[in-house]
Amino acid sequence: MSTDDRLAALERKVQDLSDRQEILECIIRNSRGNDRFDAQWTAGSYHADGLHDLGRKQIPGPEYGDHANQAHAAICEVNLHNVTMHSCEINGDVAHAESYVIGLFLDRDCQTSRILAGRYIDRLERRDGRWRIVIRRATVEIPLEGKAILPNRNTVPGSGYLKGSRDRSDPSYQRPLTMESGERW
Repeated sequence: MSTDDRLAALERKVQDLSDRQEILECIIRNSRGNDRFDAQWTAGSYHADGLHDLGRKQIPGPEYGDHANQAHAAICEVNLHNVTMHSCEINGDVAHAESYVIGLFLDRDCQTSRILAGRYIDRLERRDGRWRIVIRRATVEIPLEGKAILPNRNTVPGSGYLKGSRDRSDPSYQRPLTMESGERW
């Protein structure tokens, strides 16, 4: 194999790895935006004409961040979306991804909690050099509900663990990260 052929093969491999990482980061950015109530992060994971399928209705991607914030605030005190297994097929500037997700929700009364396990089935496109979601269809395959282990807002009593927040005061936004600030349990 000639040097030119080896370099061309290496360029294709690097491009494929770079595309896969950018696609995964887009999907994770969407979930992080949901959990931090950062509508800009969530909306930024969709193209302007993107759609999020919620079963009986479709929400335009750029509006999904605000919609998700309102929906999550109405039903739960805390929510965490965990993207686990992920696969994608890339064909030029179009990708189809399947990402398993586990959503954890502590209800507003802090007495019950829910776990929804399912998948994000996405079509993404690279436009102007950026991968974003064009269509997201979400499945719910395992819904669980139960008593919250630590009811009445007494989460991890006396632990002193850092407590997250649903806005830009969350420690994940702090630059540089220091040991100061942040509410504790």
